[in-house]
Amino acid sequence: MQIRSRAPLRIGLAGGGTDLLSYSDVYGGAVFNTAIEMYAYCTIIPTDDGRIKMIAYDNNNTMDCVSVPHFNIVDENLILHKGVYNRIVKDFNGGKPLSFIMSTSNDAPIGSGLGTSSTMVVAILECFDKWLNLGLTDYEKAYLAYDIERNDLKLSGGKQDQYSAVFGGFNLMEFKTDGNTIVNQLRIEQHIVEELECSLLLYYGGVSRSSAKIIDEQIKNTKSKNEKTMEAMHQLKQNAYVMKDEVLIGNMAGFAELLRSTWENKKKTSSIISNRDLENTINYAMEHGAEAVKVSGAGGGGFLMFYYNPINRQKLIDALKLLEGMVYPVNFSKMGVKSWVIK
Repeated sequence: MQIRSRAPLRIGLAGGGTDLLSYSDVYGGAVFNTAIEMYAYCTIIPTDDGRIKMIAYDNNNTMDCVSVPHFNIVDENLILHKGVYNRIVKDFNGGKPLSFIMSTSNDAPIGSGLGTSSTMVVAILECFDKWLNLGLTDYEKAYLAYDIERNDLKLSGGKQDQYSAVFGGFNLMEFKTDGNTIVNQLRIEQHIVEELECSLLLYYGGVSRSSAKIIDEQIKNTKSKNEKTMEAMHQLKQNAYVMKDEVLIGNMAGFAELLRSTWENKKKTSSIISNRDLENTINYAMEHGAEAVKVSGAGGGGFLMFYYNPINRQKLIDALKLLEGMVYPVNFSKMGVKSWVIK
């Protein structure tokens, strides 16, 4: 028997950063995002040999050891896999070790800004949920994935990635001051979805980054109530609500203007969100048909999402292909994390 799962990566369109607890616990946060047809994958094959074997094909990490009830996480090797396993055994298997082979992979590079780490946690958790018949609800899965990553593993970040991976589709997510998260799933007319897909491209320049330093600086600036940062964060939250409205009515000009506003305000939350290489790539794309840009994730590198008039699509693609990176189409995923069994 093989248990397999996949969870969609995401693009944060507006409000990113307001899902950090340092902001949302005080002011309440809001993020407008969408799942895309790029995925994190997990397969679990149960065994009875008393061993655990894990293989992460996206970063070539492996482990083969005797089954244990808990992993001491002393290095970064397979930290996400170990973290999910520890929690599953502790909370759902009475502290008894499990025996299995696990393999994982990802459609996007680690550190690329599409929520790869959090989405992988969701995919792994979904596999265990299916195997052990845990019956977790969507909200329970998303919160557990968040809790494992942020509290058990002490990894910096917000809340949007886990919820997007679980729910899929377009969502306005609200992060309340009491710690609760509300996912407002949006029904967007198909012709608007198709227009957005024709108007957006992803570009990966080959530079992954650790989001932790950027996020830590944002948290520091928020806690100290840095005036420039706070004004930008409040505007980012407002942009999430307004962009949701613009997309629902199909106002592409308004959508593009909010992308531009979001990028300019995002840069005000941390001094290391942008850099010369990023700005050079953005300026180059603007000279060849792009009209707005969104740097995915915390910033500093990773994927760039360009908005343009569909008439200029091929012109922009041809120009970007002359650079050293890779161009990807944007296709939205209506579905969240899924799992199935192969016998």
